[in-house]
Amino acid sequence: MTSATAATPASLSVFIVDDEQPARNRLKELLGDCAQQLPLRLLGEASNGHEALDKLSAMPADVVLVDIRMPKMDGIELAQHLNKLPQPPIIIFTTAYDTYAIKAFELHAIDYLLKPLRQQRLLDALLRTRTAARVQNNVLQKIASQPRKNFSIQERGRVHLIPVEQVRYLRAELKYITVRTLEREYLIEESLSALEQEFAETFIRIHRNCLVATKEIEGFEKLTDVTSNETHWTVKLKGIEERMPISRRQQHIVKEM
Repeated sequence: MTSATAATPASLSVFIVDDEQPARNRLKELLGDCAQQLPLRLLGEASNGHEALDKLSAMPADVVLVDIRMPKMDGIELAQHLNKLPQPPIIIFTTAYDTYAIKAFELHAIDYLLKPLRQQRLLDALLRTRTAARVQNNVLQKIASQPRKNFSIQERGRVHLIPVEQVRYLRAELKYITVRTLEREYLIEESLSALEQEFAETFIRIHRNCLVATKEIEGFEKLTDVTSNETHWTVKLKGIEERMPISRRQQHIVKEM
């Protein structure tokens, strides 16, 4: 396997993400064997998704080998955040036998390696990356077994994570979603309906264009519009002065909560 400094332009830069050191060592050994048939350079490795995002923001890779089951952030979520990089890598997932994941990957033509890993299977997967298309986030969301723990945006060439637990509300504005935390607002390009479905246990819809974090609801308040003299309900969220209007269709949540 050629070193990063001696690599030729045609070599494939590979990055490893796995929370288990023996698994990372095994992959490095197999990559060394594969390098005899395919020009490769090992760009680096990480033991978790957060570390991987930091390192890959600074040094883009052609291919990232990602373990699916990792604490704090699983491989499916990591892949979604990696797609926000200016130069997103091709993702190859690694997994112990996981019936759900394998069926989902095969349905959507996503490449994966089954543990224990084999050299020929890894080589075949790496060769396919030359012409492979990147897996889109809407597909990754469909096959995810659990909601993301973070939203993400690209800022100055890096991926910035926004923990879901810190979000007060999600509001649709034109083609963007405003993500509001106590500190500031962020803009992401996602579907509010898809977010409502993904985070059904975390957010509740109060308006056709707004979801609020259920645990952050402090109370409800009825206000009167000075122009029309009509009254309507609003939501008061912890730590935010702004009152979020509740549509007539969603006013049932006032009684339910």
